[in-house]
Amino acid sequence: MIGTGFGRRLLVADFGLCVLARNIGHRLFPLFKPVALCATPLLLTGCTGALSTLDPAGPRAANLATLWWVMLYGSALLFALVMALFAMAYLRPAWVTRITPAQWIVGGGLVLPIPILILLTGTALVLGEQLLPRGDAPLRFGAHAERWHWTFTYPDGREMSDEVLHIPAGRPIDVAVTSQDVIHAFWVPRLGGKIDAIPGHENLIRLEADEPGTYWGQCAEYCGPGHDGMWFRIEAHASDDFAGLMGGGQ
Repeated sequence: MIGTGFGRRLLVADFGLCVLARNIGHRLFPLFKPVALCATPLLLTGCTGALSTLDPAGPRAANLATLWWVMLYGSALLFALVMALFAMAYLRPAWVTRITPAQWIVGGGLVLPIPILILLTGTALVLGEQLLPRGDAPLRFGAHAERWHWTFTYPDGREMSDEVLHIPAGRPIDVAVTSQDVIHAFWVPRLGGKIDAIPGHENLIRLEADEPGTYWGQCAEYCGPGHDGMWFRIEAHASDDFAGLMGGGQ
């Protein structure tokens, strides 16, 4: 109980603000649905573009996109199940009170999430395994990071520092990623995952472009004040064009 006049006035003011907020909410709620519908296409535009992982242009990037969608649907299913239980507790409290705490723990904590988590984990392991550079060694390129630019080497030993890597389309290639100074990260979202460029260490990543085209990449590890400009691009060429570019040596 509030004993002072100031406390009473404060309580009345708080109650008035709550009523005002409720009235404003009731007035704005009818506008929420059309606004949300109009905003959805704008939000979905973020799923495309030169650096979109959801617009894959190669088999390894497609694996990552598939994994993303599986994770999204799995988490949405779990969320829907939890919300269904929440709604049941609100709408049918008598039914909920018949469930013992042990049944909630076993059913809601084990039986409900475990099958979905097993599916998600299994999918991640299978798709992740396919990203590893296994099997016959394809063409091997080099990507050397140094604040704040990239230098690329080719199978014939030539070195280029013009921020462009030329590769054949429709053919897997390996990129050996290294660094001169600090930790960077090599990432071409539409062709595959990202991998760290570590000083004194070589990391190998396998990429493949389905079709000829230009695919942008970037350093995905903050490396200092020039990080935001540490871009590069991969130019994928038809086999004959790539062979001509390399002087017929490939």
